[in-house]
Amino acid sequence: MQPSNEPTLSIFALGGVQEIGKNMYVIQYGKDIIVVDSGSKFPDESLLGIDLIVPDITYLLDNRDYIRGLIVTHGHEDHIGGIPYILKQLNMPIYASRLTLGLIEGKLREHGLLGSTKRIPVDSKSSVKLGQIIVSFFKTNHSIPDCLGVVFDTPEGRVVHTGDFKFDLTPVNQQYADMHKMAEIGQSGVLALLSESTNAERPGFTPSERLVGESIEAAFFKARQKVFIATFASNVHRLQQVIDATHKTNRRLVLLGRSMINVVTIAAELGYLNVPDGILIEPGDTHRYAPHQIAVLCTGSQGEPMAALSRLARSDYRQLSVEAGDTVILSATPIPGNERNVSRIVDHLYQLGAKVIYGSGSVTGMHVSGHASQEELKLMLTLMKPRYFIPIHGEYRMLYLHGQLAEQVGVEPANIFLVGNGDVVEFSAGSARKAGKVPAGSTLVDGLGIGDVGNIVLRDRKLLSEDGLLIVVVTLSKHDGSVLSGPDLISRGFVYVRESEGLLEEAGRIAVSTLNQMKTEHAGQWSAMKTGIKDAIGKFLYAQTKRRPMILPIIMEV
Repeated sequence: MQPSNEPTLSIFALGGVQEIGKNMYVIQYGKDIIVVDSGSKFPDESLLGIDLIVPDITYLLDNRDYIRGLIVTHGHEDHIGGIPYILKQLNMPIYASRLTLGLIEGKLREHGLLGSTKRIPVDSKSSVKLGQIIVSFFKTNHSIPDCLGVVFDTPEGRVVHTGDFKFDLTPVNQQYADMHKMAEIGQSGVLALLSESTNAERPGFTPSERLVGESIEAAFFKARQKVFIATFASNVHRLQQVIDATHKTNRRLVLLGRSMINVVTIAAELGYLNVPDGILIEPGDTHRYAPHQIAVLCTGSQGEPMAALSRLARSDYRQLSVEAGDTVILSATPIPGNERNVSRIVDHLYQLGAKVIYGSGSVTGMHVSGHASQEELKLMLTLMKPRYFIPIHGEYRMLYLHGQLAEQVGVEPANIFLVGNGDVVEFSAGSARKAGKVPAGSTLVDGLGIGDVGNIVLRDRKLLSEDGLLIVVVTLSKHDGSVLSGPDLISRGFVYVRESEGLLEEAGRIAVSTLNQMKTEHAGQWSAMKTGIKDAIGKFLYAQTKRRPMILPIIMEV
Protein backbone atom coordinates (compact mmCIF):
# COMPACT_ATOMS: atom_id res chain seq x y z
CA MET A 1 0.00 0.00 0.00
CA GLN A 2 1.34 3.40 -0.96
CA PRO A 3 0.10 6.82 0.21
CA SER A 4 -2.15 8.44 -2.35
CA ASN A 5 -4.06 11.61 -2.98
CA GLU A 6 -7.32 9.67 -2.79
CA PRO A 7 -9.51 10.75 0.15
CA THR A 8 -9.25 7.44 2.01
CA LEU A 9 -8.41 6.72 5.62
CA SER A 10 -6.35 3.66 6.53
CA ILE A 11 -5.71 2.15 9.96
CA PHE A 12 -3.35 -0.72 10.72
CA ALA A 13 -1.05 -2.13 13.40
CA LEU A 14 2.65 -2.81 12.97
CA GLY A 15 2.68 -4.46 16.40
CA GLY A 16 0.40 -5.06 19.36
CA VAL A 17 -2.43 -7.16 17.95
CA GLN A 18 -2.58 -10.94 18.44
CA GLU A 19 0.32 -10.46 20.86
CA ILE A 20 1.20 -8.66 24.10
CA GLY A 21 3.84 -5.97 23.61
CA LYS A 22 5.61 -3.93 20.90
CA ASN A 23 2.58 -1.73 20.31
CA MET A 24 2.68 0.39 17.16
CA TYR A 25 -0.34 1.65 15.23
CA VAL A 26 -0.65 3.79 12.11
CA ILE A 27 -3.37 6.29 11.15
CA GLN A 28 -3.01 7.37 7.53
CA TYR A 29 -5.08 9.78 5.47
CA GLY A 30 -3.89 10.35 1.91
CA LYS A 31 -0.25 11.33 2.21
CA ASP A 32 -0.33 12.00 5.95
CA ILE A 33 0.95 9.22 8.24
CA ILE A 34 0.79 9.39 12.04
CA VAL A 35 2.38 6.67 14.18
CA VAL A 36 0.97 5.84 17.63
CA ASP A 37 3.45 4.32 20.12
CA SER A 38 6.63 2.39 19.44
CA GLY A 39 6.95 -0.38 21.98
CA SER A 40 9.08 -3.42 22.59
CA LYS A 41 8.61 -6.86 24.09
CA PHE A 42 10.93 -9.41 25.63
CA PRO A 43 11.86 -12.61 23.78
CA ASP A 44 10.66 -16.06 24.74
CA GLU A 45 12.99 -19.00 25.34
CA SER A 46 13.12 -19.89 21.63
CA LEU A 47 14.90 -16.64 20.72
CA LEU A 48 18.30 -17.52 22.14
CA GLY A 49 20.51 -14.53 22.93
CA ILE A 50 17.99 -11.95 21.72
CA ASP A 51 17.70 -8.92 24.01
CA LEU A 52 14.54 -7.26 22.70
CA ILE A 53 11.88 -7.43 19.99
CA VAL A 54 10.65 -4.26 18.25
CA PRO A 55 8.24 -3.78 15.32
CA ASP A 56 9.25 -4.21 11.69
CA ILE A 57 9.06 -0.68 10.23
CA THR A 58 9.64 -1.54 6.56
CA TYR A 59 6.43 0.27 5.59
CA LEU A 60 7.43 3.41 7.47
CA LEU A 61 10.93 3.39 5.96
CA ASP A 62 9.45 3.08 2.47
CA ASN A 63 7.15 6.05 3.18
CA ARG A 64 9.34 8.18 5.44
CA ASP A 65 8.52 11.40 3.57
CA TYR A 66 4.85 11.17 4.59
CA ILE A 67 5.32 10.64 8.35
CA ARG A 68 4.08 13.64 10.34
CA GLY A 69 4.94 12.46 13.84
CA LEU A 70 4.95 9.83 16.59
CA ILE A 71 2.23 10.12 19.23
CA VAL A 72 3.03 8.27 22.49
CA THR A 73 0.11 7.44 24.79
CA HIS A 74 2.12 6.67 27.97
CA GLY A 75 5.50 5.64 29.33
CA HIS A 76 5.39 1.85 29.64
CA GLU A 77 8.05 -0.22 27.85
CA ASP A 78 5.55 -1.93 25.57
CA HIS A 79 4.78 1.56 24.21
CA ILE A 80 8.17 3.38 24.36
CA GLY A 81 10.77 0.57 24.44
CA GLY A 82 11.27 0.51 20.67
CA ILE A 83 11.66 4.27 20.20
CA PRO A 84 15.48 4.54 20.22
CA TYR A 85 15.85 1.60 17.84
CA ILE A 86 13.25 3.02 15.45
CA LEU A 87 14.73 6.54 15.57
CA LYS A 88 18.15 5.21 14.55
CA GLN A 89 16.54 4.35 11.22
CA LEU A 90 13.80 6.95 10.98
CA ASN A 91 13.80 10.38 12.62
CA MET A 92 10.40 11.89 13.43
CA PRO A 93 9.02 14.36 16.00
CA ILE A 94 7.61 12.87 19.22
CA TYR A 95 4.43 14.15 20.89
CA ALA A 96 3.84 12.95 24.46
CA SER A 97 2.98 14.08 27.99
CA ARG A 98 5.66 15.44 30.35
CA LEU A 99 6.36 12.24 32.27
CA THR A 100 6.26 10.11 29.13
CA LEU A 101 8.73 12.48 27.43
CA GLY A 102 10.95 12.37 30.52
CA LEU A 103 11.16 8.57 30.35
CA ILE A 104 11.72 8.68 26.56
CA GLU A 105 14.47 11.28 26.94
CA GLY A 106 16.34 8.96 29.29
CA LYS A 107 16.41 6.33 26.53
CA LEU A 108 17.37 8.85 23.84
CA ARG A 109 20.23 10.15 25.97
CA GLU A 110 21.53 6.60 26.46
CA HIS A 111 21.50 6.00 22.70
CA GLY A 112 22.97 9.40 21.75
CA LEU A 113 19.76 10.57 20.04
CA LEU A 114 18.58 13.34 22.36
CA GLY A 115 20.03 16.24 20.38
CA SER A 116 18.70 15.04 17.03
CA THR A 117 15.11 14.28 18.10
CA LYS A 118 12.37 16.91 18.21
CA ARG A 119 10.15 16.48 21.29
CA ILE A 120 6.84 18.30 21.77
CA PRO A 121 5.02 18.07 25.15
CA VAL A 122 1.22 17.71 25.00
CA ASP A 123 -1.57 17.29 27.53
CA SER A 124 -5.32 16.68 27.58
CA LYS A 125 -5.96 20.27 26.43
CA SER A 126 -3.57 20.17 23.47
CA SER A 127 -4.55 20.19 19.82
CA VAL A 128 -1.99 19.57 17.07
CA LYS A 129 -2.45 19.80 13.28
CA LEU A 130 -0.42 17.15 11.46
CA GLY A 131 -1.05 17.43 7.74
CA GLN A 132 -4.79 17.14 7.20
CA ILE A 133 -5.32 15.46 10.58
CA ILE A 134 -6.07 17.35 13.79
CA VAL A 135 -4.92 15.45 16.90
CA SER A 136 -6.33 16.07 20.39
CA PHE A 137 -6.21 14.18 23.69
CA PHE A 138 -8.16 13.11 26.78
CA LYS A 139 -7.09 11.90 30.25
CA THR A 140 -7.27 8.23 31.20
CA ASN A 141 -6.31 6.20 34.30
CA HIS A 142 -3.60 3.57 34.17
CA SER A 143 -0.77 2.34 36.41
CA ILE A 144 1.48 5.25 35.37
CA PRO A 145 0.59 8.96 35.44
CA ASP A 146 0.03 11.18 32.41
CA CYS A 147 -1.75 8.61 30.23
CA LEU A 148 -3.60 9.99 27.24
CA GLY A 149 -6.25 8.74 24.87
CA VAL A 150 -5.91 10.22 21.38
CA VAL A 151 -8.51 11.67 18.99
CA PHE A 152 -7.74 11.95 15.26
CA ASP A 153 -10.09 14.24 13.35
CA THR A 154 -9.64 13.36 9.69
CA PRO A 155 -11.61 14.51 6.63
CA GLU A 156 -13.11 11.00 6.54
CA GLY A 157 -14.23 11.06 10.18
CA ARG A 158 -13.10 10.83 13.78
CA VAL A 159 -10.82 8.03 15.01
CA VAL A 160 -10.20 7.42 18.73
CA HIS A 161 -7.30 5.44 20.21
CA THR A 162 -7.85 4.81 23.94
CA GLY A 163 -4.28 3.97 24.92
CA ASP A 164 -4.06 1.71 27.99
CA PHE A 165 -6.75 2.55 30.51
CA LYS A 166 -8.99 1.60 33.42
CA PHE A 167 -11.68 3.60 35.21
CA ASP A 168 -10.22 4.17 38.68
CA LEU A 169 -12.69 6.36 40.57
CA THR A 170 -10.28 6.85 43.49
CA PRO A 171 -6.90 7.33 41.77
CA VAL A 172 -3.82 7.61 43.97
CA ASN A 173 -2.57 10.78 42.25
CA GLN A 174 -5.98 12.50 41.90
CA GLN A 175 -5.68 12.31 38.08
CA TYR A 176 -9.25 11.35 37.27
CA ALA A 177 -10.26 9.91 33.91
CA ASP A 178 -12.08 12.63 31.96
CA MET A 179 -15.34 10.78 31.36
CA HIS A 180 -17.21 14.00 30.53
CA LYS A 181 -14.80 14.70 27.68
CA MET A 182 -15.03 11.09 26.49
CA ALA A 183 -18.83 11.44 26.38
CA GLU A 184 -18.53 14.69 24.42
CA ILE A 185 -16.18 13.01 21.94
CA GLY A 186 -18.70 10.19 21.49
CA GLN A 187 -21.59 12.64 21.21
CA SER A 188 -19.84 14.41 18.33
CA GLY A 189 -19.59 11.11 16.44
CA VAL A 190 -16.82 8.52 16.31
CA LEU A 191 -16.18 6.73 13.03
CA ALA A 192 -13.75 4.17 14.47
CA LEU A 193 -12.59 3.21 17.97
CA LEU A 194 -9.31 1.42 18.71
CA SER A 195 -9.52 0.15 22.30
CA GLU A 196 -7.14 -1.99 24.34
CA SER A 197 -8.17 -5.59 25.11
CA THR A 198 -5.71 -6.81 27.78
CA ASN A 199 -8.36 -7.72 30.37
CA ALA A 200 -11.21 -8.62 28.00
CA GLU A 201 -11.33 -12.06 29.66
CA ARG A 202 -11.91 -10.64 33.15
CA PRO A 203 -15.49 -9.95 34.26
CA GLY A 204 -16.51 -6.96 36.37
CA PHE A 205 -14.41 -3.93 37.20
CA THR A 206 -10.68 -3.68 37.91
CA PRO A 207 -10.15 -2.69 41.59
CA SER A 208 -8.71 0.69 42.49
CA GLU A 209 -4.96 1.09 42.95
CA ARG A 210 -5.74 2.71 46.32
CA LEU A 211 -6.57 -0.75 47.75
CA VAL A 212 -3.01 -1.88 47.09
CA GLY A 213 -1.61 1.05 49.05
CA GLU A 214 -3.64 0.02 52.09
CA SER A 215 -2.33 -3.57 51.87
CA ILE A 216 1.28 -2.43 51.45
CA GLU A 217 1.00 -0.09 54.44
CA ALA A 218 -0.47 -2.86 56.62
CA ALA A 219 2.37 -5.23 55.65
CA PHE A 220 4.99 -2.57 56.46
CA PHE A 221 3.50 -1.99 59.93
CA LYS A 222 3.36 -5.72 60.58
CA ALA A 223 6.96 -6.43 59.48
CA ARG A 224 9.48 -6.73 62.33
CA GLN A 225 12.63 -6.64 60.20
CA LYS A 226 13.60 -5.49 56.71
CA VAL A 227 10.91 -5.22 54.03
CA PHE A 228 11.74 -5.95 50.39
CA ILE A 229 9.13 -5.10 47.76
CA ALA A 230 9.47 -5.83 44.05
CA THR A 231 7.25 -4.27 41.40
CA PHE A 232 7.38 -2.85 37.88
CA ALA A 233 9.63 0.22 37.90
CA SER A 234 7.20 2.02 35.58
CA ASN A 235 4.25 1.64 37.98
CA VAL A 236 4.73 5.12 39.41
CA HIS A 237 1.53 4.98 41.50
CA ARG A 238 2.81 1.83 43.23
CA LEU A 239 6.20 3.44 43.82
CA GLN A 240 4.51 6.39 45.55
CA GLN A 241 2.56 4.04 47.80
CA VAL A 242 5.77 2.23 48.80
CA ILE A 243 7.44 5.56 49.54
CA ASP A 244 4.43 6.62 51.64
CA ALA A 245 4.43 3.33 53.60
CA THR A 246 8.17 3.67 54.19
CA HIS A 247 7.71 7.19 55.54
CA LYS A 248 4.76 6.27 57.79
CA THR A 249 6.70 3.38 59.37
CA ASN A 250 9.83 5.53 59.95
CA ARG A 251 11.99 3.45 57.63
CA ARG A 252 14.69 4.40 55.12
CA LEU A 253 14.30 3.30 51.49
CA VAL A 254 16.92 1.63 49.31
CA LEU A 255 16.41 1.51 45.53
CA LEU A 256 17.83 -1.52 43.71
CA GLY A 257 17.86 -1.98 39.95
CA ARG A 258 18.89 0.42 37.22
CA SER A 259 15.40 0.94 35.81
CA MET A 260 13.98 1.54 39.31
CA ILE A 261 16.57 4.22 40.05
CA ASN A 262 16.00 5.86 36.64
CA VAL A 263 12.20 6.01 36.95
CA VAL A 264 12.23 7.29 40.54
CA THR A 265 14.80 9.95 39.62
CA ILE A 266 12.90 11.17 36.54
CA ALA A 267 9.44 11.02 38.15
CA ALA A 268 10.65 12.89 41.26
CA GLU A 269 12.39 15.58 39.19
CA LEU A 270 9.20 16.16 37.18
CA GLY A 271 7.00 16.26 40.27
CA TYR A 272 5.15 12.97 39.75
CA LEU A 273 6.66 11.38 42.87
CA ASN A 274 6.74 12.96 46.33
CA VAL A 275 9.94 11.71 47.99
CA PRO A 276 10.48 13.06 51.54
CA ASP A 277 13.93 14.49 52.22
CA GLY A 278 16.39 12.00 53.69
CA ILE A 279 14.25 8.91 53.09
CA LEU A 280 16.48 7.47 50.34
CA ILE A 281 19.76 5.81 51.31
CA GLU A 282 22.42 3.83 49.44
CA PRO A 283 22.68 0.03 49.84
CA GLY A 284 26.05 0.44 51.53
CA ASP A 285 24.53 2.58 54.28
CA THR A 286 22.01 0.01 55.55
CA HIS A 287 24.40 -1.20 58.28
CA ARG A 288 23.86 2.13 60.06
CA TYR A 289 20.21 1.26 60.73
CA ALA A 290 18.37 -1.49 62.57
CA PRO A 291 16.61 -4.06 60.33
CA HIS A 292 13.15 -2.68 61.21
CA GLN A 293 14.23 0.72 59.86
CA ILE A 294 14.98 -0.54 56.34
CA ALA A 295 12.75 -0.95 53.27
CA VAL A 296 14.04 -2.00 49.85
CA LEU A 297 12.24 -1.22 46.59
CA CYS A 298 13.61 -3.33 43.76
CA THR A 299 13.14 -4.69 40.25
CA GLY A 300 12.64 -8.37 39.45
CA SER A 301 8.94 -9.01 40.07
CA GLN A 302 8.88 -11.11 36.88
CA GLY A 303 11.73 -13.39 37.92
CA GLU A 304 14.27 -11.86 35.52
CA PRO A 305 17.55 -13.72 36.24
CA MET A 306 19.77 -10.62 36.48
CA ALA A 307 17.27 -8.31 38.22
CA ALA A 308 17.75 -7.22 41.83
CA LEU A 309 15.25 -9.62 43.44
CA SER A 310 16.75 -12.66 41.70
CA ARG A 311 20.22 -11.69 42.92
CA LEU A 312 18.92 -11.16 46.45
CA ALA A 313 17.23 -14.60 46.35
CA ARG A 314 20.56 -16.16 45.30
CA SER A 315 22.42 -14.22 48.05
CA ASP A 316 24.37 -12.62 45.24
CA TYR A 317 24.06 -8.97 46.32
CA ARG A 318 27.26 -7.75 47.94
CA GLN A 319 25.91 -4.91 50.11
CA LEU A 320 22.50 -6.28 51.08
CA SER A 321 20.96 -9.65 51.86
CA VAL A 322 17.61 -11.27 52.67
CA GLU A 323 17.75 -12.82 56.12
CA ALA A 324 15.48 -15.01 58.23
CA GLY A 325 12.51 -13.00 59.46
CA ASP A 326 12.61 -10.41 56.64
CA THR A 327 9.42 -9.75 54.66
CA VAL A 328 9.48 -9.94 50.85
CA ILE A 329 6.50 -8.66 48.83
CA LEU A 330 5.98 -9.37 45.12
CA SER A 331 3.66 -6.57 44.07
CA ALA A 332 2.94 -7.76 40.52
CA THR A 333 1.29 -10.62 38.67
CA PRO A 334 3.61 -12.84 36.60
CA ILE A 335 3.30 -12.21 32.87
CA PRO A 336 2.35 -15.47 31.09
CA GLY A 337 5.57 -17.43 30.59
CA ASN A 338 7.31 -16.00 33.66
CA GLU A 339 5.52 -18.14 36.26
CA ARG A 340 8.34 -20.69 36.54
CA ASN A 341 11.01 -18.05 37.16
CA VAL A 342 8.87 -16.33 39.79
CA SER A 343 8.15 -19.64 41.56
CA ARG A 344 11.87 -20.41 41.65
CA ILE A 345 12.61 -17.06 43.32
CA VAL A 346 9.82 -17.58 45.86
CA ASP A 347 11.31 -20.99 46.73
CA HIS A 348 14.76 -19.47 47.25
CA LEU A 349 13.35 -16.71 49.44
CA TYR A 350 11.54 -19.24 51.63
CA GLN A 351 14.79 -21.20 51.93
CA LEU A 352 16.45 -18.03 53.26
CA GLY A 353 13.79 -17.88 55.98
CA ALA A 354 11.90 -14.88 54.61
CA LYS A 355 8.16 -14.32 54.88
CA VAL A 356 7.02 -14.05 51.25
CA ILE A 357 3.80 -12.33 50.18
CA TYR A 358 2.92 -12.99 46.54
CA GLY A 359 -0.16 -13.40 44.37
CA SER A 360 -2.64 -10.80 43.13
CA GLY A 361 -6.14 -9.50 43.61
CA SER A 362 -8.04 -10.56 46.71
CA VAL A 363 -5.41 -13.19 47.61
CA THR A 364 -2.93 -10.70 49.08
CA GLY A 365 -4.16 -7.27 48.02
CA MET A 366 -0.62 -6.49 46.80
CA HIS A 367 -1.44 -5.98 43.15
CA VAL A 368 -4.26 -4.85 40.90
CA SER A 369 -4.17 -4.57 37.15
CA GLY A 370 -3.80 -1.26 35.38
CA HIS A 371 -6.11 -2.42 32.59
CA ALA A 372 -9.87 -2.22 32.16
CA SER A 373 -11.97 -5.31 32.83
CA GLN A 374 -15.12 -6.19 30.88
CA GLU A 375 -17.51 -3.66 32.44
CA GLU A 376 -15.03 -0.83 31.91
CA LEU A 377 -14.42 -1.88 28.31
CA LYS A 378 -18.18 -1.74 27.78
CA LEU A 379 -18.29 1.67 29.44
CA MET A 380 -15.65 3.03 27.04
CA LEU A 381 -17.60 1.62 24.08
CA THR A 382 -20.81 3.17 25.41
CA LEU A 383 -19.18 6.58 25.91
CA MET A 384 -17.59 6.61 22.45
CA LYS A 385 -20.48 5.02 20.51
CA PRO A 386 -18.29 4.13 17.50
CA ARG A 387 -19.70 3.10 14.14
CA TYR A 388 -16.69 0.79 13.58
CA PHE A 389 -14.62 -0.98 16.21
CA ILE A 390 -11.06 -2.38 16.05
CA PRO A 391 -9.96 -4.14 19.29
CA ILE A 392 -6.19 -3.79 19.81
CA HIS A 393 -3.49 -4.56 22.39
CA GLY A 394 -3.99 -8.24 23.14
CA GLU A 395 -3.74 -11.83 21.98
CA TYR A 396 -6.40 -13.12 19.60
CA ARG A 397 -8.74 -14.50 22.25
CA MET A 398 -8.71 -11.09 23.98
CA LEU A 399 -9.51 -9.28 20.73
CA TYR A 400 -12.30 -11.78 20.02
CA LEU A 401 -13.90 -11.40 23.44
CA HIS A 402 -13.61 -7.61 23.22
CA GLY A 403 -15.43 -7.80 19.90
CA GLN A 404 -18.22 -9.74 21.63
CA LEU A 405 -18.46 -7.03 24.29
CA ALA A 406 -18.83 -4.45 21.52
CA GLU A 407 -21.73 -6.45 20.07
CA GLN A 408 -23.40 -6.49 23.48
CA VAL A 409 -23.41 -2.68 23.64
CA GLY A 410 -24.77 -2.23 20.15
CA VAL A 411 -21.94 -2.24 17.63
CA GLU A 412 -22.98 -4.06 14.45
CA PRO A 413 -21.07 -7.38 14.11
CA ALA A 414 -20.18 -6.52 10.50
CA ASN A 415 -18.53 -3.31 11.79
CA ILE A 416 -16.10 -5.10 14.13
CA PHE A 417 -12.67 -5.84 12.62
CA LEU A 418 -10.39 -8.43 14.24
CA VAL A 419 -7.02 -7.75 12.65
CA GLY A 420 -3.48 -9.06 12.73
CA ASN A 421 -0.32 -7.03 12.45
CA GLY A 422 -0.19 -5.52 8.96
CA ASP A 423 -3.92 -5.92 8.16
CA VAL A 424 -5.23 -2.65 6.70
CA VAL A 425 -8.75 -1.39 7.45
CA GLU A 426 -9.68 1.25 4.88
CA PHE A 427 -12.46 3.83 5.27
CA SER A 428 -14.03 5.63 2.33
CA ALA A 429 -17.33 7.51 2.07
CA GLY A 430 -18.31 6.37 5.57
CA SER A 431 -17.86 2.64 4.98
CA ALA A 432 -15.00 0.34 5.95
CA ARG A 433 -13.39 -2.77 4.51
CA LYS A 434 -10.25 -4.86 4.90
CA ALA A 435 -7.89 -3.71 2.17
CA GLY A 436 -4.86 -5.98 2.03
CA LYS A 437 -1.70 -5.98 4.12
CA VAL A 438 1.46 -4.00 4.69
CA PRO A 439 4.78 -5.56 5.78
CA ALA A 440 4.69 -6.26 9.54
CA GLY A 441 6.51 -8.55 11.90
CA SER A 442 9.34 -8.53 14.42
CA THR A 443 12.80 -6.99 14.35
CA LEU A 444 15.22 -8.66 16.74
CA VAL A 445 17.68 -6.59 18.78
CA ASP A 446 20.86 -8.42 19.80
CA GLY A 447 23.47 -6.24 21.49
CA LEU A 448 24.13 -3.30 19.19
CA GLY A 449 22.64 -5.09 16.18
CA ILE A 450 19.12 -4.23 15.05
CA GLY A 451 17.53 -6.77 12.72
CA ASP A 452 20.81 -8.49 11.80
CA VAL A 453 19.89 -11.77 13.53
CA GLY A 454 17.52 -13.82 11.40
CA ASN A 455 16.09 -17.33 11.28
CA ILE A 456 19.33 -18.97 10.12
CA VAL A 457 21.36 -17.52 13.00
CA LEU A 458 18.64 -18.49 15.49
CA ARG A 459 18.51 -22.01 14.03
CA ASP A 460 22.28 -22.35 14.53
CA ARG A 461 22.01 -21.08 18.11
CA LYS A 462 19.27 -23.59 18.81
CA LEU A 463 21.33 -26.41 17.34
CA LEU A 464 24.38 -25.40 19.39
CA SER A 465 22.30 -25.22 22.57
CA GLU A 466 20.76 -28.67 22.03
CA ASP A 467 23.50 -30.93 20.62
CA GLY A 468 26.70 -28.91 20.75
CA LEU A 469 29.51 -28.38 18.25
CA LEU A 470 32.11 -30.64 16.61
CA ILE A 471 34.99 -28.96 14.74
CA VAL A 472 36.97 -31.05 12.24
CA VAL A 473 40.36 -29.56 11.25
CA VAL A 474 42.30 -31.09 8.34
CA THR A 475 45.47 -29.84 6.61
CA LEU A 476 46.01 -30.90 2.97
CA SER A 477 49.07 -30.75 0.76
CA LYS A 478 48.82 -28.09 -1.93
CA HIS A 479 50.98 -30.30 -4.14
CA ASP A 480 49.04 -33.57 -4.26
CA GLY A 481 46.02 -33.08 -1.96
CA SER A 482 47.23 -35.64 0.58
CA VAL A 483 46.39 -35.25 4.26
CA LEU A 484 49.40 -33.69 6.02
CA SER A 485 47.89 -33.43 9.50
CA GLY A 486 44.66 -34.26 11.23
CA PRO A 487 41.91 -34.63 11.26
CA ASP A 488 41.81 -33.01 14.69
CA LEU A 489 38.35 -33.14 16.26
CA ILE A 490 37.31 -30.55 18.86
CA SER A 491 34.07 -31.15 20.76
CA ARG A 492 32.18 -28.44 22.65
CA GLY A 493 28.87 -29.37 24.27
CA PHE A 494 28.63 -32.64 22.28
CA VAL A 495 30.62 -35.35 24.05
CA TYR A 496 33.35 -35.39 26.69
CA VAL A 497 36.49 -36.12 24.66
CA ARG A 498 38.29 -38.30 27.22
CA GLU A 499 35.32 -40.64 27.47
CA SER A 500 34.61 -40.76 23.74
CA GLU A 501 38.01 -41.29 22.14
CA GLY A 502 36.87 -44.30 20.11
CA LEU A 503 33.88 -42.45 18.70
CA LEU A 504 35.95 -39.43 17.67
CA GLU A 505 38.74 -41.57 16.18
CA GLU A 506 36.20 -43.34 13.98
CA ALA A 507 34.71 -39.98 12.99
CA GLY A 508 38.21 -38.85 12.04
CA ARG A 509 38.73 -41.95 9.86
CA ILE A 510 35.40 -41.25 8.13
CA ALA A 511 36.55 -37.66 7.46
CA VAL A 512 39.80 -38.87 5.82
CA SER A 513 37.98 -41.55 3.82
CA THR A 514 35.46 -39.00 2.56
CA LEU A 515 38.22 -36.57 1.59
CA ASN A 516 40.11 -39.25 -0.33
CA GLN A 517 36.93 -40.18 -2.24
CA MET A 518 36.15 -36.58 -3.12
CA LYS A 519 39.54 -34.98 -3.78
CA THR A 520 39.83 -36.28 -7.35
CA GLU A 521 36.24 -35.50 -8.27
CA HIS A 522 36.02 -32.18 -6.40
CA ALA A 523 39.65 -31.03 -6.24
CA GLY A 524 39.82 -27.49 -4.91
CA GLN A 525 36.05 -27.28 -4.40
CA TRP A 526 36.15 -26.56 -0.69
CA SER A 527 32.41 -26.14 -0.31
CA ALA A 528 31.62 -29.56 -1.78
CA MET A 529 34.34 -31.25 0.27
CA LYS A 530 33.13 -29.64 3.51
CA THR A 531 29.54 -30.65 2.77
CA GLY A 532 30.66 -34.22 2.13
CA ILE A 533 32.50 -34.37 5.47
CA LYS A 534 29.52 -32.90 7.34
CA ASP A 535 27.10 -35.38 5.77
CA ALA A 536 29.27 -38.44 6.33
CA ILE A 537 30.22 -37.63 9.94
CA GLY A 538 26.68 -36.45 10.71
CA LYS A 539 25.16 -39.78 9.62
CA PHE A 540 27.73 -41.74 11.63
CA LEU A 541 27.30 -39.67 14.82
CA TYR A 542 23.50 -39.83 14.66
CA ALA A 543 23.64 -43.62 14.24
CA GLN A 544 25.93 -43.88 17.27
CA THR A 545 24.49 -41.21 19.61
CA LYS A 546 21.07 -40.11 18.22
CA ARG A 547 22.40 -36.53 18.41
CA ARG A 548 22.92 -34.00 15.65
CA PRO A 549 25.74 -31.64 16.68
CA MET A 550 26.69 -28.72 14.47
CA ILE A 551 29.67 -30.02 12.46
CA LEU A 552 32.15 -27.37 11.33
CA PRO A 553 34.83 -28.70 8.91
CA ILE A 554 37.94 -26.53 8.49
CA ILE A 555 40.17 -27.49 5.55
CA MET A 556 43.56 -25.79 5.19
CA GLU A 557 46.02 -26.15 2.30
CA VAL A 558 49.80 -25.77 2.71
